This record gives sequence, structure tokens and C-alpha cells, in this order.
Amino acid sequence: MDFGETNPVAKPKPAYTTKDGSQIRELWHPGHDGGGAMSLAQATVEAGAQTRRHRHIVAEEIYYIVSGAGVMERGAEQFAIEAGDTVRIPAGVTHRVMASALTPLVILCCCAPPYHHDDTQIL
Repeated sequence: MDFGETNPVAKPKPAYTTKDGSQIRELWHPGHDGGGAMSLAQATVEAGAQTRRHRHIVAEEIYYIVSGAGVMERGAEQFAIEAGDTVRIPAGVTHRVMASALTPLVILCCCAPPYHHDDTQIL
């Protein structure tokens, strides 16, 4: 069976800072890893820090909170998030996360279509 991938196993890339200010390690991205219609990354927001309010015009995201706790702002809503929570962010919806002062917030971010800097609007 052909899944359209040049390599079915990807190694994490070096971390970089995205437009929203979080540290990202790409775990899978079709542009680098050979196929697919979504991307997966691990984001880290340092203790007491927050990402910049932003939105993605085309991409929908799902955040899975791996560790830490904080507050998610999604549109007009604000709510607590902690390890084990999953949050869907529809395309076009403004969002940001704020990590608690105690520990970094680590999030798995799945984007469909795949994450692309040009799709991120800082507000």
C-alpha cells in the first residue's frame, strides 16, 4: 500500500520561535517529511509567558496539553487548560495561551492544512 510518503518516520527538527512567540519543534510536516495533509508540532510556552494573540486564516488546529497548565483564550472565551485537555481551534478564530507561573506549558499542535507562517496573522 502506498501512502504517498517518501519516509514514514520523521525525526523532530530543531526548535524555532514562531510568529506567536512559542518555541516549536516540528514532529511532522509534509514539506519536510514527505507527505500528508496536516502537520504536528510540539509547542512550549515558558512558565509565566504567553503567546501573542493570533489566528490562522486557513488552518484549523487541535491542541493537546501534554504538561503544565494555564489559560486558553479562544475567540471571546477564556478557560483553564491543563495536562490531558484537548482544544479545537477553528480556522479564523483568534487565540492565544498563557502558561501558569509555575511550569512551562507543553502542547502538541496538529494543523490541517499544515502549518505555514504565511497563514498566521498576529493581532
